[in-house]
Amino acid sequence: MAASIARTCRFASKVHYLLTPEKQILSNISRAAPVIRTLCQQSTDETEDNSNSLSSLIAAAQERRSAYDDLLKSEEVSFERSRRHLANMMGEDPETFTQEDIDRSIEYLLPSGLFDKKARPMLRPPQDYYPPQKAAQFDHEGRPFSFLFYTGKPNYYSLMHEAGDWLNKLIAEEDKAVLKGGSLEGIQKIDLTRSEWLDKAAVEKLVLEKLCDSDYERFIYILERVLQQPFAIEAEAFIRKYRTAMEAVLSKEVIEPLRTDEEGRLYSTGTGTRKSAQGSVILRDGGAGKISINGREFLQTFERPQHREEVLFPLHFANMLDRFDVECTAEGGGPSGQAGAIRLAISRALRSFVDEPFIEQMRQAGLLTLDPRRRERHKPGQKRARKKFTWKKR
Repeated sequence: MAASIARTCRFASKVHYLLTPEKQILSNISRAAPVIRTLCQQSTDETEDNSNSLSSLIAAAQERRSAYDDLLKSEEVSFERSRRHLANMMGEDPETFTQEDIDRSIEYLLPSGLFDKKARPMLRPPQDYYPPQKAAQFDHEGRPFSFLFYTGKPNYYSLMHEAGDWLNKLIAEEDKAVLKGGSLEGIQKIDLTRSEWLDKAAVEKLVLEKLCDSDYERFIYILERVLQQPFAIEAEAFIRKYRTAMEAVLSKEVIEPLRTDEEGRLYSTGTGTRKSAQGSVILRDGGAGKISINGREFLQTFERPQHREEVLFPLHFANMLDRFDVECTAEGGGPSGQAGAIRLAISRALRSFVDEPFIEQMRQAGLLTLDPRRRERHKPGQKRARKKFTWKKR
Protein backbone atom coordinates (compact mmCIF):
# COMPACT_ATOMS: atom_id res chain seq x y z
CA MET A 1 0.00 0.00 0.00
CA ALA A 2 2.80 2.43 0.87
CA ALA A 3 4.64 1.66 -2.38
CA SER A 4 1.57 2.39 -4.47
CA ILE A 5 1.04 5.71 -2.66
CA ALA A 6 4.69 6.74 -3.41
CA ARG A 7 4.31 5.87 -7.09
CA THR A 8 1.10 7.90 -7.24
CA CYS A 9 2.84 10.95 -5.70
CA ARG A 10 5.75 10.79 -8.16
CA PHE A 11 3.33 10.56 -11.09
CA ALA A 12 1.38 13.53 -9.79
CA SER A 13 4.55 15.64 -9.51
CA LYS A 14 5.47 14.81 -13.13
CA VAL A 15 2.01 15.73 -14.31
CA HIS A 16 2.22 19.00 -12.35
CA TYR A 17 5.56 19.84 -14.05
CA LEU A 18 4.16 19.06 -17.49
CA LEU A 19 1.09 21.15 -16.85
CA THR A 20 2.95 24.26 -15.53
CA PRO A 21 6.20 24.81 -17.58
CA GLU A 22 5.86 28.62 -17.43
CA LYS A 23 6.37 28.64 -13.69
CA GLN A 24 9.50 26.54 -14.00
CA ILE A 25 10.96 28.88 -16.65
CA LEU A 26 10.17 31.93 -14.57
CA SER A 27 11.84 30.34 -11.59
CA ASN A 28 14.99 29.64 -13.60
CA ILE A 29 15.06 33.19 -14.92
CA SER A 30 14.67 34.65 -11.44
CA ARG A 31 17.64 32.57 -10.24
CA ALA A 32 19.82 33.56 -13.26
CA ALA A 33 18.98 37.27 -13.14
CA PRO A 34 21.69 38.23 -10.59
CA VAL A 35 24.35 36.40 -12.64
CA ILE A 36 23.26 38.18 -15.85
CA ARG A 37 23.33 41.57 -14.12
CA THR A 38 26.86 40.85 -12.85
CA LEU A 39 28.12 39.87 -16.34
CA CYS A 40 26.58 42.97 -17.93
CA GLN A 41 28.19 45.16 -15.30
CA GLN A 42 31.61 43.54 -15.91
CA SER A 43 31.27 44.02 -19.70
CA THR A 44 30.34 47.67 -19.17
CA ASP A 45 33.34 48.16 -16.88
CA GLU A 46 35.70 46.53 -19.41
CA THR A 47 34.38 48.76 -22.21
CA GLU A 48 34.88 51.83 -20.07
CA ASP A 49 38.41 50.68 -19.16
CA ASN A 50 39.29 50.10 -22.82
CA SER A 51 37.98 53.50 -23.83
CA ASN A 52 39.83 55.11 -20.94
CA SER A 53 43.10 53.35 -21.85
CA LEU A 54 42.71 54.37 -25.52
CA SER A 55 42.02 57.93 -24.49
CA SER A 56 45.08 57.93 -22.24
CA LEU A 57 47.26 56.58 -25.09
CA ILE A 58 45.99 59.27 -27.45
CA ALA A 59 46.54 61.96 -24.85
CA ALA A 60 50.07 60.68 -24.11
CA ALA A 61 51.01 60.66 -27.81
CA GLN A 62 49.66 64.17 -28.33
CA GLU A 63 51.45 65.35 -25.19
CA ARG A 64 54.78 63.91 -26.36
CA ARG A 65 54.41 65.53 -29.76
CA SER A 66 53.45 68.91 -28.31
CA ALA A 67 56.40 68.73 -25.88
CA TYR A 68 58.76 67.98 -28.80
CA ASP A 69 57.37 70.88 -30.85
CA ASP A 70 57.72 73.24 -27.88
CA LEU A 71 61.32 72.11 -27.37
CA LEU A 72 62.19 72.75 -31.01
CA LYS A 73 60.60 76.20 -30.92
CA SER A 74 62.53 77.22 -27.80
CA GLU A 75 65.79 75.85 -29.25
CA GLU A 76 65.21 77.69 -32.52
CA VAL A 77 64.74 80.96 -30.64
CA SER A 78 67.95 80.29 -28.70
CA PHE A 79 69.84 79.42 -31.89
CA GLU A 80 68.69 82.58 -33.65
CA ARG A 81 69.69 84.73 -30.66
CA SER A 82 73.13 83.07 -30.52
CA ARG A 83 73.63 83.43 -34.27
CA ARG A 84 72.94 87.15 -34.22
CA HIS A 85 75.14 87.66 -31.15
CA LEU A 86 78.02 85.78 -32.83
CA ALA A 87 77.61 87.88 -35.97
CA ASN A 88 77.88 91.05 -33.89
CA MET A 89 81.02 89.71 -32.19
CA MET A 90 82.64 89.07 -35.58
CA GLY A 91 81.53 92.41 -36.99
CA GLU A 92 79.28 90.80 -39.62
CA ASP A 93 75.74 91.54 -40.72
CA PRO A 94 73.35 89.24 -38.79
CA GLU A 95 70.91 89.14 -41.70
CA THR A 96 73.46 87.56 -44.06
CA PHE A 97 75.38 85.47 -41.49
CA THR A 98 75.22 81.89 -42.86
CA GLN A 99 76.03 78.52 -41.31
CA GLU A 100 79.44 78.50 -43.01
CA ASP A 101 80.22 81.84 -41.35
CA ILE A 102 79.12 80.36 -37.99
CA ASP A 103 81.44 77.36 -38.34
CA ARG A 104 84.35 79.55 -39.41
CA SER A 105 83.78 81.94 -36.50
CA ILE A 106 83.59 79.16 -33.90
CA GLU A 107 86.76 77.58 -35.27
CA TYR A 108 88.49 80.96 -34.91
CA LEU A 109 87.15 81.87 -31.45
CA LEU A 110 87.28 78.38 -29.91
CA PRO A 111 90.15 76.44 -31.51
CA SER A 112 90.07 72.77 -30.59
CA GLY A 113 92.60 70.00 -31.05
CA LEU A 114 90.06 67.21 -30.67
CA PHE A 115 90.35 64.67 -33.49
CA ASP A 116 86.64 63.86 -33.70
CA LYS A 117 84.77 66.78 -35.22
CA LYS A 118 81.56 65.84 -33.38
CA ALA A 119 83.32 66.55 -30.07
CA ARG A 120 84.29 70.09 -31.05
CA PRO A 121 82.23 73.19 -30.18
CA MET A 122 79.42 73.86 -32.59
CA LEU A 123 76.38 76.03 -33.15
CA ARG A 124 73.76 74.50 -35.41
CA PRO A 125 69.97 74.52 -35.85
CA PRO A 126 68.16 72.16 -33.45
CA GLN A 127 66.89 70.02 -36.35
CA ASP A 128 70.49 68.90 -36.99
CA TYR A 129 71.05 67.23 -33.62
CA TYR A 130 67.55 66.50 -32.24
CA PRO A 131 66.25 63.25 -33.75
CA PRO A 132 62.99 63.78 -35.65
CA GLN A 133 59.81 62.26 -34.28
CA LYS A 134 56.72 60.93 -35.94
CA ALA A 135 53.70 63.17 -36.22
CA ALA A 136 50.41 62.00 -34.72
CA GLN A 137 49.09 59.00 -36.66
CA PHE A 138 45.47 59.37 -35.47
CA ASP A 139 42.96 62.08 -34.60
CA HIS A 140 41.62 63.01 -31.16
CA GLU A 141 39.03 60.21 -31.35
CA GLY A 142 41.63 57.52 -32.10
CA ARG A 143 40.86 57.10 -35.83
CA PRO A 144 44.08 56.50 -37.85
CA PHE A 145 44.81 58.91 -40.69
CA SER A 146 46.23 56.19 -42.95
CA PHE A 147 44.86 52.77 -43.84
CA LEU A 148 48.42 51.43 -43.34
CA PHE A 149 48.46 52.35 -39.65
CA TYR A 150 47.86 48.79 -38.45
CA THR A 151 50.83 47.43 -40.42
CA GLY A 152 53.11 48.87 -37.74
CA LYS A 153 55.25 50.63 -40.39
CA PRO A 154 52.88 53.01 -42.21
CA ASN A 155 55.58 55.32 -43.55
CA TYR A 156 57.64 52.45 -44.96
CA TYR A 157 54.69 50.77 -46.67
CA SER A 158 53.47 54.12 -47.97
CA LEU A 159 56.89 54.52 -49.59
CA MET A 160 56.65 51.02 -51.06
CA HIS A 161 53.18 51.85 -52.45
CA GLU A 162 54.59 54.99 -54.09
CA ALA A 163 57.45 53.02 -55.67
CA GLY A 164 54.98 50.39 -56.88
CA ASP A 165 52.77 53.07 -58.44
CA TRP A 166 55.79 54.45 -60.31
CA LEU A 167 56.70 50.95 -61.52
CA ASN A 168 53.19 50.27 -62.82
CA LYS A 169 53.09 53.68 -64.51
CA LEU A 170 56.40 53.12 -66.31
CA ILE A 171 55.36 49.62 -67.41
CA ALA A 172 52.13 51.08 -68.81
CA GLU A 173 54.15 53.71 -70.70
CA GLU A 174 56.32 50.98 -72.20
CA ASP A 175 53.29 48.93 -73.25
CA LYS A 176 51.71 51.98 -74.85
CA ALA A 177 54.88 52.71 -76.83
CA VAL A 178 55.10 49.10 -78.01
CA LEU A 179 51.46 49.07 -79.16
CA LYS A 180 52.08 52.22 -81.17
CA GLY A 181 54.99 50.52 -82.91
CA GLY A 182 57.59 52.94 -81.59
CA SER A 183 61.20 52.04 -80.87
CA LEU A 184 62.53 51.94 -77.32
CA GLU A 185 66.06 52.73 -78.47
CA GLY A 186 67.41 56.21 -78.06
CA ILE A 187 65.42 56.96 -74.90
CA GLN A 188 67.36 59.13 -72.49
CA LYS A 189 68.83 57.27 -69.52
CA ILE A 190 69.39 58.54 -65.98
CA ASP A 191 73.06 59.23 -65.22
CA LEU A 192 73.72 57.81 -61.74
CA THR A 193 77.44 57.21 -62.19
CA ARG A 194 78.66 58.98 -59.07
CA SER A 195 75.90 58.04 -56.69
CA GLU A 196 74.66 55.05 -54.72
CA TRP A 197 71.51 53.99 -52.89
CA LEU A 198 70.91 55.23 -49.37
CA ASP A 199 72.00 52.78 -46.70
CA LYS A 200 69.66 51.18 -44.20
CA ALA A 201 70.31 53.76 -41.47
CA ALA A 202 69.51 56.64 -43.84
CA VAL A 203 66.23 55.01 -44.93
CA GLU A 204 65.25 54.44 -41.28
CA LYS A 205 65.95 58.09 -40.56
CA LEU A 206 63.83 59.04 -43.56
CA VAL A 207 60.75 56.99 -42.63
CA LEU A 208 61.25 57.36 -38.84
CA GLU A 209 60.70 53.62 -38.39
CA LYS A 210 62.87 50.63 -37.51
CA LEU A 211 63.47 48.35 -40.49
CA CYS A 212 64.89 44.85 -40.73
CA ASP A 213 67.32 43.74 -43.42
CA SER A 214 64.60 42.12 -45.52
CA ASP A 215 62.54 45.35 -45.51
CA TYR A 216 65.53 47.33 -46.75
CA GLU A 217 66.34 44.73 -49.42
CA ARG A 218 62.75 44.79 -50.72
CA PHE A 219 62.84 48.57 -50.89
CA ILE A 220 66.11 48.62 -52.88
CA TYR A 221 64.82 45.82 -55.12
CA ILE A 222 61.71 47.75 -56.17
CA LEU A 223 63.82 50.88 -56.77
CA GLU A 224 66.11 48.84 -59.01
CA ARG A 225 63.03 47.62 -60.89
CA VAL A 226 61.94 51.21 -61.43
CA LEU A 227 65.44 52.15 -62.61
CA GLN A 228 65.55 49.30 -65.13
CA GLN A 229 62.45 50.48 -67.00
CA PRO A 230 63.02 52.14 -70.41
CA PHE A 231 61.07 55.26 -69.38
CA ALA A 232 62.77 55.56 -65.97
CA ILE A 233 63.72 59.15 -66.83
CA GLU A 234 60.15 60.15 -65.88
CA ALA A 235 60.78 58.97 -62.30
CA GLU A 236 64.19 60.66 -62.03
CA ALA A 237 63.11 63.03 -59.25
CA PHE A 238 61.68 60.11 -57.24
CA ILE A 239 64.82 57.96 -57.73
CA ARG A 240 67.30 60.70 -56.85
CA LYS A 241 65.61 61.23 -53.47
CA TYR A 242 67.02 57.85 -52.42
CA ARG A 243 70.49 58.22 -53.94
CA THR A 244 73.51 59.80 -52.30
CA ALA A 245 76.48 61.31 -54.10
CA MET A 246 79.95 59.78 -53.80
CA GLU A 247 81.78 63.03 -54.42
CA ALA A 248 83.34 62.93 -50.94
CA VAL A 249 85.32 59.80 -51.87
CA LEU A 250 86.70 61.25 -55.07
CA SER A 251 87.38 64.68 -53.60
CA LYS A 252 90.08 63.19 -51.36
CA GLU A 253 92.03 61.88 -54.36
CA VAL A 254 94.72 64.15 -55.77
CA ILE A 255 95.12 63.56 -59.52
CA GLU A 256 98.48 64.57 -60.92
CA PRO A 257 98.27 66.82 -64.00
CA LEU A 258 99.80 65.73 -67.29
CA ARG A 259 103.39 66.75 -68.04
CA THR A 260 105.53 66.87 -71.17
CA ASP A 261 108.92 65.20 -71.59
CA GLU A 262 111.86 66.32 -73.74
CA GLU A 263 110.39 64.68 -76.82
CA GLY A 264 107.09 66.50 -76.39
CA ARG A 265 105.16 63.40 -75.29
CA LEU A 266 102.59 63.61 -72.51
CA TYR A 267 103.26 61.45 -69.49
CA SER A 268 102.09 60.90 -65.94
CA THR A 269 103.46 59.04 -62.93
CA GLY A 270 101.99 56.87 -60.23
CA THR A 271 103.08 54.84 -57.23
CA GLY A 272 101.62 51.77 -55.52
CA THR A 273 102.27 49.27 -52.78
CA ARG A 274 101.28 45.66 -52.15
CA LYS A 275 102.45 43.70 -49.10
CA SER A 276 106.11 44.72 -48.71
CA ALA A 277 106.60 45.54 -52.43
CA GLN A 278 106.70 49.08 -53.81
CA GLY A 279 106.26 50.12 -57.41
CA SER A 280 106.44 53.32 -59.45
CA VAL A 281 105.31 53.85 -63.04
CA ILE A 282 105.85 56.38 -65.83
CA LEU A 283 103.04 56.25 -68.39
CA ARG A 284 104.02 57.87 -71.73
CA ASP A 285 101.36 58.67 -74.31
CA GLY A 286 101.80 57.92 -77.99
CA GLY A 287 103.63 54.64 -77.47
CA ALA A 288 103.35 51.16 -78.90
CA GLY A 289 102.37 49.18 -75.80
CA LYS A 290 105.91 48.38 -74.60
CA ILE A 291 106.26 47.53 -70.89
CA SER A 292 109.59 47.35 -69.11
CA ILE A 293 110.16 46.49 -65.45
CA ASN A 294 113.49 47.44 -63.86
CA GLY A 295 114.99 47.66 -67.35
CA ARG A 296 113.90 44.16 -68.30
CA GLU A 297 111.19 43.04 -70.66
CA PHE A 298 107.77 42.50 -69.14
CA LEU A 299 107.53 38.80 -70.09
CA GLN A 300 110.94 38.02 -68.63
CA THR A 301 110.12 39.55 -65.25
CA PHE A 302 106.81 37.78 -64.68
CA GLU A 303 106.64 34.17 -65.80
CA ARG A 304 103.22 33.29 -64.42
CA PRO A 305 100.17 34.28 -66.52
CA GLN A 306 98.24 35.50 -63.48
CA HIS A 307 100.95 38.09 -62.69
CA ARG A 308 100.99 39.29 -66.29
CA GLU A 309 97.20 39.62 -66.35
CA GLU A 310 97.29 41.59 -63.10
CA VAL A 311 99.74 44.12 -64.54
CA LEU A 312 97.85 44.52 -67.84
CA PHE A 313 94.36 44.69 -66.35
CA PRO A 314 94.18 48.53 -65.88
CA LEU A 315 95.17 49.14 -69.51
CA HIS A 316 92.83 46.41 -70.71
CA PHE A 317 89.97 47.86 -68.65
CA ALA A 318 90.53 51.28 -70.25
CA ASN A 319 90.96 49.70 -73.72
CA MET A 320 94.39 51.41 -74.07
CA LEU A 321 96.80 48.48 -74.37
CA ASP A 322 98.56 49.83 -77.47
CA ARG A 323 98.49 53.51 -76.56
CA PHE A 324 101.13 53.83 -73.82
CA ASP A 325 104.74 52.91 -73.17
CA VAL A 326 105.09 51.88 -69.53
CA GLU A 327 108.32 52.16 -67.55
CA CYS A 328 108.07 50.40 -64.19
CA THR A 329 110.32 50.19 -61.16
CA ALA A 330 109.60 47.57 -58.50
CA GLU A 331 111.46 46.63 -55.35
CA GLY A 332 110.84 44.48 -52.29
CA GLY A 333 108.51 41.54 -51.90
CA GLY A 334 107.99 38.77 -54.39
CA PRO A 335 106.41 38.47 -57.83
CA SER A 336 102.85 38.59 -56.49
CA GLY A 337 103.48 41.69 -54.39
CA GLN A 338 105.36 43.48 -57.18
CA ALA A 339 102.60 42.71 -59.71
CA GLY A 340 99.97 44.16 -57.34
CA ALA A 341 102.07 47.27 -56.66
CA ILE A 342 102.61 47.90 -60.40
CA ARG A 343 98.89 47.40 -61.12
CA LEU A 344 97.93 50.03 -58.53
CA ALA A 345 100.65 52.43 -59.83
CA ILE A 346 99.43 52.08 -63.45
CA SER A 347 95.83 52.69 -62.34
CA ARG A 348 96.80 55.86 -60.48
CA ALA A 349 98.87 57.16 -63.41
CA LEU A 350 96.02 56.38 -65.82
CA ARG A 351 93.67 58.80 -64.02
CA SER A 352 95.40 61.77 -65.66
CA PHE A 353 94.32 60.57 -69.13
CA VAL A 354 90.61 59.85 -68.45
CA ASP A 355 87.59 61.83 -67.27
CA GLU A 356 85.92 61.72 -63.85
CA PRO A 357 83.07 59.30 -64.77
CA PHE A 358 85.62 56.75 -65.95
CA ILE A 359 87.65 57.27 -62.76
CA GLU A 360 84.53 56.34 -60.82
CA GLN A 361 84.19 53.18 -62.93
CA MET A 362 87.81 52.32 -62.16
CA ARG A 363 87.17 52.82 -58.46
CA GLN A 364 84.11 50.54 -58.56
CA ALA A 365 86.17 47.90 -60.37
CA GLY A 366 88.70 47.95 -57.52
CA LEU A 367 91.59 49.37 -59.52
CA LEU A 368 92.14 52.33 -57.19
CA THR A 369 91.72 50.43 -53.92
CA LEU A 370 94.78 49.44 -51.93
CA ASP A 371 94.83 45.71 -51.22
CA PRO A 372 95.26 45.41 -47.42
CA ARG A 373 95.91 41.65 -47.36
CA ARG A 374 99.16 40.41 -45.86
CA ARG A 375 100.81 37.04 -45.41
CA GLU A 376 99.60 35.56 -42.15
CA ARG A 377 102.37 34.81 -39.69
CA HIS A 378 103.32 31.41 -38.36
CA LYS A 379 101.88 30.50 -34.95
CA PRO A 380 103.83 28.60 -32.31
CA GLY A 381 102.56 25.08 -31.71
CA GLN A 382 101.22 24.83 -35.28
CA LYS A 383 102.69 23.55 -38.51
CA ARG A 384 101.97 26.74 -40.46
CA ALA A 385 99.79 29.84 -40.14
CA ARG A 386 96.56 27.84 -40.12
CA LYS A 387 97.54 24.18 -40.45
CA LYS A 388 97.88 22.14 -37.28
CA PHE A 389 99.92 19.07 -36.52
CA THR A 390 98.19 15.72 -36.94
CA TRP A 391 96.52 14.78 -33.66
CA LYS A 392 96.89 11.22 -32.48
CA LYS A 393 95.12 9.80 -29.50
CA ARG A 394 97.95 7.37 -28.73
